[in-house]
Amino acid sequence: MTPASNHRLVLRRRPADRITPDTFGFEERPIAPLADGEALIEVAWLGIDATQRTWLNEGSTYVDPVGIGEVMRGSGVGKVVATKSPDLSVGQWVYGTLGWQRYAVARGEGLFGVNPVPDGIDPKHMLTVFGVSGLTAYVGIDRVLGVGEGDVVLVTAAAGSVGSLAGQIARLRGARVIGTAGSAAKVDWVRDVAGFDCVDYHDDLAEAFSTFAPDGFTAVFDNVGGSQLETALDHLALHGRIALCGSVSSGYTADGYGTGPRNYMQLAFKRAKMEGFIFLDHVADFPAALGDLAGWFGAGRLTWAEDVVSGLEHAPAALQGIFDGDNLGKRLVRVDRPLA
Repeated sequence: MTPASNHRLVLRRRPADRITPDTFGFEERPIAPLADGEALIEVAWLGIDATQRTWLNEGSTYVDPVGIGEVMRGSGVGKVVATKSPDLSVGQWVYGTLGWQRYAVARGEGLFGVNPVPDGIDPKHMLTVFGVSGLTAYVGIDRVLGVGEGDVVLVTAAAGSVGSLAGQIARLRGARVIGTAGSAAKVDWVRDVAGFDCVDYHDDLAEAFSTFAPDGFTAVFDNVGGSQLETALDHLALHGRIALCGSVSSGYTADGYGTGPRNYMQLAFKRAKMEGFIFLDHVADFPAALGDLAGWFGAGRLTWAEDVVSGLEHAPAALQGIFDGDNLGKRLVRVDRPLA
């Protein structure tokens, strides 16, 4: 039976700094009859990513911001519960940009719309290793940095959803890898589970970097910006390269996304390269990326953590928590818990 109404989280006001209880509001709306070509998706899981905070600010980044009164944009997986689409059948699992809501309508939007989950894949994995996190890590390490044998690699935020995979992919490509993380528990997880070296960024990073890479880092995968990026610049090898994935130390607030490193001239002194990237620009590389990721995962050579929050109403706090450092690995929201 098609449900009568949908619960959804809509943007009420743009936060200047932290996400607060009045940033989003719950709405209950009737579900309109499906048009030809549409399917109704019951959302089961949402992927929470730091980049979503940038969509709450007024200006565009690589996509337009979420509009006031609009459902919060976000990746998700769910099951088809009603359909008038020739491509989607009832009971089928799908993934895509489903938004922060219990039900979403798929309209046959193709690659960046709603797509069937491949057979044999846990639907949640389309939000982690085979989704934004895995593809971003792969593109940054393999395509932007070209990491291989002999590289000495630094990955910041190495206990996060992207960093933990980026460090493992670099190791699988034959590099020596060290990461940074924000607590002893996260450092231990990176070392013991993800399988590469790690240091607490609250400690003396300059000393740790000098010890691990006395000749400098040949490649840096940066998710943090700020002082960690500056310290990395001071420890670059000649002709080193840096991939800019994120700047979570800025909080992605309305004030902006951080300031330029004070020591950016290290790029000139080391004849180094620093390049920003968005995984969506590398669609042609997705088949190779997914093939490698599936092979490593199937062989037990790639792992990750899932940090689960229950209840759609807790999605805003789950997003803010990423910037507070209280997640380990990929933060997911289980939507199907009854509303409080």
